[in-house]
Amino acid sequence: MPYFDAASAAPLHPVARQALLAALDEGWADPARLHREGRRARMLLDAARETVAEAVGCRPDELTFTSSGTRAVHSGISGALVGRRRVGRHLVVSAVEHSSVLHAAATHESAGGSFTEVPVEGTGAVSPRTYAGALREDTALACLQTANHEVGTEQPVAEVAELCRAAGVPLLVDAAQSLGWGPVPAGWSLLTASAHKWGGPAGAGFLAVRKGVRFAPQGPTDERESGRAAGFEDLPAIVAAAASLRAVRAEAAAESARLRALVDRIRSRVPELVPDVEVVGDPVRRLPHLVTFSCLYADGEALLHELDRSGFSVSSGSSCTSSTLTPSHVLKAMGVLSEGNVRVSLPAGTSDEDVDRFLAVLPAAVAGVREKLGAPAAGTPSPAPASSLVVDALGRRCPIPVIELAKVIGEVPVGGTVTVLSDDEAARLDIPAWCAMREQEYVGEEPAERGAAYVVRRLS
Repeated sequence: MPYFDAASAAPLHPVARQALLAALDEGWADPARLHREGRRARMLLDAARETVAEAVGCRPDELTFTSSGTRAVHSGISGALVGRRRVGRHLVVSAVEHSSVLHAAATHESAGGSFTEVPVEGTGAVSPRTYAGALREDTALACLQTANHEVGTEQPVAEVAELCRAAGVPLLVDAAQSLGWGPVPAGWSLLTASAHKWGGPAGAGFLAVRKGVRFAPQGPTDERESGRAAGFEDLPAIVAAAASLRAVRAEAAAESARLRALVDRIRSRVPELVPDVEVVGDPVRRLPHLVTFSCLYADGEALLHELDRSGFSVSSGSSCTSSTLTPSHVLKAMGVLSEGNVRVSLPAGTSDEDVDRFLAVLPAAVAGVREKLGAPAAGTPSPAPASSLVVDALGRRCPIPVIELAKVIGEVPVGGTVTVLSDDEAARLDIPAWCAMREQEYVGEEPAERGAAYVVRRLS
């Protein structure tokens, strides 16, 4: 069964498996002890630290192993903010950061600090000039990911790092999605990543803090990991993480070129095979293995189930696939269609045949979901005398409000309006996106007794 969700967790690399099993036999002792077994464990830990530090581009004593990438992010943000509290309590993040960064920012705000979310362009990338405009005299820390985990867009890390350096603000870079593909651009002050993103085991991450960066670890500490990560090190996982990082880096150039060609095929073929599809993210400055597209009139959860039954494991940022019932914050920040969203992230070794078979089953899967939802058929109904209509979609989740809009837009004359009443947060994204795809005018949002009223004018 082809697994196309490597951005969530990559399959365990064969080298990681070998290293993990070996370390279970050789690295089970406490590396802080001076006996023979402890010294052997310490040698494994030191070797792993040197391997990862070399891949990251930092000194071994600047690198701390953590229990996850999320823990690394939380520790990095809290430690840097407290270390620079004399400067101020302002934090800058991009609007498309991983949820671990946004959760840390919200916690900082609830404790009396403040943060600014830098908006992104339609491709999902920040503008360096806009990012620089968010920096203030009281900014203690800035955060920017190397590449987005949902749409694959690469961020201008080098340019932003230079602007932060000029402003005297340290930059924390989340490199979880990109580290396995190559080195991180220079200029960062703190760096985080997680091993299961590059084919290492889950439960191993790291935080790198450059010498000279003011940093104060928060919470109870002990003698482990220079006081920055309390608790007994998961040495087998750390050793496997380091070994797999070295292995995937050695394979990265060839595998990147191969997977990029497969993703280019998906990007070009999906809009040809499936009508009413929006491929999102930067088409050029992107991760080599990831592509995201959204299908009008389709429910994301239903579409994922259809693809799963056809033998393909994919992911989605649609609101209907999350427990929050709100669309992905990434898609929301980009202002793109969220309904029927599919993220395909290819693991190393994906074959041409797997991609061809995915492209073969996708059209029927989308068509089946649309049919079950009662999506409008091709063709435009004749206009009726009414110059305006109101569609009551209250209590109904997207894509239903958009489907109901599409069904009746032809019933008003050119210049007439349709007002959609909806209390689903996704409608705020998906109705304007539908207008752009259908070349109709999105007039705007008006207050309503419940939810909101979205007004659309028919142009053709």
